[in-house]
Amino acid sequence: MSSESEDPGAVLHAVSSAVLAVTRHLSVREVLQVIVRSAQRLLDARYAALGVPDEAGAFAEFVAEGISDEEWEAIGPMPRQHGMLGAMLREGAPVRLPDIRRDPRFEYWPRAHPVLKDFLGVPILDGDQVLGIIFLSNKRDPGGFTEADQRLLTMFAAHAAIALTNARLYERSRELALVEERTRMARELHDAVTQKLFSLRLTAQAAASLVPGDPVRALRELDRVERLAGEALAELRAVIVELRPAELGRHGLAETLRKHVRLLDRLHPASFSFSSSPPDGETDEEAGPQAPGAPGAPGAPGADGGTGALDPAIEVAVLRVAQEALHNASRHSAARTVAVRLGREDGRVVLEVSDDGAGFDVATAAGRGLGIASMADRAEAVGGNVLVRSEPGAGTVIRMEVPA
Repeated sequence: MSSESEDPGAVLHAVSSAVLAVTRHLSVREVLQVIVRSAQRLLDARYAALGVPDEAGAFAEFVAEGISDEEWEAIGPMPRQHGMLGAMLREGAPVRLPDIRRDPRFEYWPRAHPVLKDFLGVPILDGDQVLGIIFLSNKRDPGGFTEADQRLLTMFAAHAAIALTNARLYERSRELALVEERTRMARELHDAVTQKLFSLRLTAQAAASLVPGDPVRALRELDRVERLAGEALAELRAVIVELRPAELGRHGLAETLRKHVRLLDRLHPASFSFSSSPPDGETDEEAGPQAPGAPGAPGAPGADGGTGALDPAIEVAVLRVAQEALHNASRHSAARTVAVRLGREDGRVVLEVSDDGAGFDVATAAGRGLGIASMADRAEAVGGNVLVRSEPGAGTVIRMEVPA
């Protein structure tokens, strides 16, 4: 858009839309990406980028629009804090140039870097602290960036600073909550289970020592081992139930998943959908709103999507595997569509999360942080299993089966 010739109301609406697009996201990485994308559209630039500095002279995060993955790979590592980027970090002031290459602060860019000409850079500030730099280049309208463009981007950067700060606080709060929850879980497990496991181990050792000379007494001790093992299992299940997300208790598994999928559908460019299948295989519903009392609606018969009454530990495991699979699909797959299905097949509850994204080589995915081992461990802990089907360029399907 040409901000000097546009109606002020239209300019305000464009800025408002861009700000809303940013503030609806909570992840820091997502906020950075949407800031760049929104700024590029707001000022109709060919290229847009945002760098968040670290303390080692480089950038902790650097995202861009207008450059393909192949071009990024050819360009090489993220830039250091030198040249114009370094100057903007030091000075903390906007920079607007008709040709960045003619400015004395410009140094160089890699051989594969696109040629930038007209340039507009604005710091994202939190007080005096530079949170990052957002810059645009090669405005599509002739004449380059204007003073009005600079005011517009500065105003947008002020709102972006709030969104970025909020996202960082949100992620930090989640980290702290996770640490607190893990600490509490460790304490609960220690208090509730450790002593029983210790007794079980001693009893098993005693039984083993009695087998040669007193097999009858050894059998009594083995009976005690079985009883202690059952009590330990019951304690573990009690801890799991206590750690069960509140949403599961209020809404059930299907409705909790449905709400989670709807949230992702609002927050991400990809289309996320949810369906639940009753035992006869008929589709219960898609991820649209349900009238109270309708089949599949909260409080209605069959609100669990046909999965029936499940052990709380199984519900927790299914929910966590679904969340992990959806996290991978939204962050790593570049998918256009992601579908979640929950139902029952052959007496087992089945969860499937499928996407049409980039896919990956399952055999070499263990070290990529995709949580495959974690998902498999969760399923095995409740007597189920997880199967991952994926190939580069062919999307991914995560399928979990657990006892009904």
